[in-house]
Amino acid sequence: MTSRRDFLKTSALASTLLFVPRFLHKLDAQALPALQDAGGRRLVVVQLGGGNDGLNTVVPFRNDLYYNARPTLALREQAGLLTLEKDLALNPGMTALKGLYDQGRLTVLNSVGYPNPDRSHFRSMDIWHTGSAADEYLSTGWLGRYLDAACTGCSTGHTGIEVDDTLSLAMKGARRKGLALKNPQKLRDVTRNRLLRAASRESAATGLGELDYLYKTLAETASSADYLFEKSKVYQSKTTYPQTDFAKSLKTTAELINSGLDTRVYYTALSGFDTHVRQQEQQGKLLKDLSDGLAAFVDDLQQGGNLDSTLILVFSEFGRRVGQNASNGTDHGTANNVLLLGGKLRQPGVANAAPDLANLDAGDLRYQVDFRSIYASILHDWLGADNQLILSRDVTPLAGLV
Repeated sequence: MTSRRDFLKTSALASTLLFVPRFLHKLDAQALPALQDAGGRRLVVVQLGGGNDGLNTVVPFRNDLYYNARPTLALREQAGLLTLEKDLALNPGMTALKGLYDQGRLTVLNSVGYPNPDRSHFRSMDIWHTGSAADEYLSTGWLGRYLDAACTGCSTGHTGIEVDDTLSLAMKGARRKGLALKNPQKLRDVTRNRLLRAASRESAATGLGELDYLYKTLAETASSADYLFEKSKVYQSKTTYPQTDFAKSLKTTAELINSGLDTRVYYTALSGFDTHVRQQEQQGKLLKDLSDGLAAFVDDLQQGGNLDSTLILVFSEFGRRVGQNASNGTDHGTANNVLLLGGKLRQPGVANAAPDLANLDAGDLRYQVDFRSIYASILHDWLGADNQLILSRDVTPLAGLV
């Protein structure tokens, strides 16, 4: 017989299900609250893991300094660059995203970063996840703190969903956390696992403190999984998505949104951008996956009538150095571009000047836009939250961004 200790050691699900917020326990359709202060709007965050090279994503193709720094890695106009404005162009693999740009559904922000940048994947991602300064260490994420603040004083809070097996720090608040799941059916199937049911029955007669609480949490989560599974069947996507894991996560997200799920924040990721060696082929494929997946996602939301109420944020933990390395790749850098997509963008197009390649900091881009000011704009102007309660009071929202 499997002991409680063995169960705790072997169940990878346990840590994930502990992130299930209490409002999802024993939830039914009547228990769902409205988005009281967000006007029905939601945020979808796409994380590009590994440090995407911004200069070969949004290319300064008329700048000789770009070609001097990257004699073999620079992308040239004749290679099929997709021209934007301000002497910038998208990577040739991003044809679908160029279509969204032409429709006024894409905003490009250049030279986004923060003071005293950190080139460690882990530390820089923590900074982006928490919305902290470089010398500040926080244990809660900016979206988790939003979830905390959004439900202050209410009996059942709103939440976020991360379409993954684990929950990012960005989605962890002090009192409320998002829910990590690959898809509603998988979560439902796992919660019906015989071992979990047996553990729940065993716990009923024990009263073992923390272990008993764990079993109780797992048992209660089953009803939440049933709810999400049933709700997800309301809308079945008819949009054709690429056959990639990233696109599948976007399809799951679109089906949940179009099914009417009352969730404010969704989170997903595309990894593999740490391109130290032979960057061009690897990054080109990833950017095509990103572009094609986002285009299908936008189309799906439009068909479901939810594009205008959805804002999509695409970021990476840092950019790459301006000069290429000896392996025809790029090493960890600093400032980068950030993308916003949606049906109601206030500044579609290229929102600010191209990166200044003539004024570098020891070979790296100097940031011109603090990423926290983008967060502040999203919180205050899109989600209707108090950005100063969630971020530092020194952070000023970018006026007119969203």
